[in-house]
Amino acid sequence: MDISGARALITGGSEGIGYGIAEALVAKGARVAIMGRDQEKLHAAVEKLGIKGIQGDVSLEEDAQAAVSQFVTEFGGIDILVNNAGFGYFAPLVEMDREEFEAVFATNVTGAMLMGREAARHFVKQESGALINISSTSGLSGGQTSSAYSGSKFALRGMTECWRAELRPHNVRVMLVNPSEVQTGFFAKIGKQQELSPKKLRAQEIAAAIVGALEIDDRGFIPEFSVFATNPF
Repeated sequence: MDISGARALITGGSEGIGYGIAEALVAKGARVAIMGRDQEKLHAAVEKLGIKGIQGDVSLEEDAQAAVSQFVTEFGGIDILVNNAGFGYFAPLVEMDREEFEAVFATNVTGAMLMGREAARHFVKQESGALINISSTSGLSGGQTSSAYSGSKFALRGMTECWRAELRPHNVRVMLVNPSEVQTGFFAKIGKQQELSPKKLRAQEIAAAIVGALEIDDRGFIPEFSVFATNPF
């Protein structure tokens, strides 16, 4: 894909990995919009990147529909959807809070499905497109207290495989990205302190990997890849 001029919508693009992806695509000449729930953070990111912002919650069907419709109307179509919006909740099984558990799935799984569905309808009509789901290495191997987060990412991986099978006949490339630990605000949001290090991954490494995957000629694609720090210790 020639990224220059490509029309890309990124969910959860106000900060972290989503912001990094938006920044990298803009640098390549893409026409980018980011979607986010927090109006203040969204506005700050939009101002800094010089791009379009769409406020909305991916877990709400009406917001997902409106976001893709607005994007397609303003950009004249859609070439790339990056399903990046997501968050975590961590607790032992015996202490699991149902509402917290379901909220994670609502965004990480249902939200990805809703956005993917809306974008895929356009991809199928135009017989082209790239749908990228941002998962996690937690979607490859579970761990203690990670039932909600890992469970949601395992589900996202399964959905990605289904969408790939459905959309390949329409020349749509469906990719799954599994970042390992990245230095973002993720840990602070779940009430944990992340140990920062110049050796650990930044959002820029994830974004660079995605740009590389997108730039492969459209006759081929990378179905799934993980990104690890070389030596984070």
